[in-house]
Amino acid sequence: MSGAAQQEGRYDAIVIGVGAMGSAACYQLARRGKRVLGIERFGIPHQMGSSHGHTRIIRLAYYEDPSYVLLLRRAYELWHEIEAEAEEKLLYTTGSVDAGPEDSWVFRGSWESCKLHDLPHEVLTGAELHRRHPGYRLPKDHLALLQPEGGFLTPERCIVSYVEAAQARGAVVHAFEKVLEWEPLEGGVRVRTDRDTYEAEKLIVSAGAWEGELVDVLGELCVPERQVLAWLQPTRPEHFRPENFPVFNLLVDEGRFYGFPVFGVPGFKFGKYFHLNETGPADRIDREPHAYDEQVLREFAGRYFPDGSGPTMNLAACMFTNTPDHHFILDVHPEYEQVVLASACSGHGFKFASVIGEILADLSENGMTRHDIDLFRLDRFSPGHDRRSGPEPASRERNGRVHSFPRAEDVRPFW
Repeated sequence: MSGAAQQEGRYDAIVIGVGAMGSAACYQLARRGKRVLGIERFGIPHQMGSSHGHTRIIRLAYYEDPSYVLLLRRAYELWHEIEAEAEEKLLYTTGSVDAGPEDSWVFRGSWESCKLHDLPHEVLTGAELHRRHPGYRLPKDHLALLQPEGGFLTPERCIVSYVEAAQARGAVVHAFEKVLEWEPLEGGVRVRTDRDTYEAEKLIVSAGAWEGELVDVLGELCVPERQVLAWLQPTRPEHFRPENFPVFNLLVDEGRFYGFPVFGVPGFKFGKYFHLNETGPADRIDREPHAYDEQVLREFAGRYFPDGSGPTMNLAACMFTNTPDHHFILDVHPEYEQVVLASACSGHGFKFASVIGEILADLSENGMTRHDIDLFRLDRFSPGHDRRSGPEPASRERNGRVHSFPRAEDVRPFW
């Protein structure tokens, strides 16, 4: 062990990746009295992964699978807890809209989750939604599920709040330190970085788009994908303020899109799920937005949000990290019980970071959690396992090899 590691001693847990999930895990472990080391290869916070961009949607109505709703209830509680500790507002309530054709999986999935979990909601036609919220111009025959508790989180501030709260409880957090390798030991792990070597009883790997590079069993399951966001200046700004404009998920002819009111940047923010289907190693993803990216997004805004499609204020590229079924991976390593895995949130994970931090701390402490994470277990990808997946996957090529991966337009809820 190196001099620095000897000086700091053996940790109870090391967390690789101090973004959304990792920062929450550091906090949850530290508040339980654990000696924690968080290691982040970039800054805290940073813009190289998936946890930035001023706003991230949070919503209770969940079309992806109704079983997420119970986790979301706890996530809301924990977001409010860290708000109180940080003495800073992190969660803004605007209401949420999930809309599409009447028989679409986005609308019907959200409606089913509301009915199953007795969530307050309204069902509006596209015309009724426009009268209620004039910024929206959806087809009149589309249906919209309006749930009043949806809204957005401020991701950079959420991460900073968790890191500062963890540090206040004794956690050690290192930024700009790249993990080169880790290895299991009898009763623990050793982690080697470009600066030092450390040992701990437990390891949590929450490295986002780099997860597959650090954990061999995830190499084929965690696929980084380029994503692009646009912020357009509204021509009717009053229609796109947080008090007048719910966050949205829309399924329309052009694809599935999501968006936010104006906040933090003088523009209405939105993006297309899976954008142009560009996948590859995290370090080789194109980080620059281009004119063709802007055109895709502006065509959508011009059709469905014409009062929001003024001059472009900003464009940004980031990453999703997708699993084959677009559900998360939250589990203990199949070979090393001292290693916990968390990744591949497939473009919809940030809202869960608060409760995932709690789950990771549980798994690290005793290998189990009170939360239902059956949907996220790694063994669902084993041959012959019932993965609750609906459609047959399509093939995508990555790094010269073909991987089984569903088309975004084919993914359906799994009840």
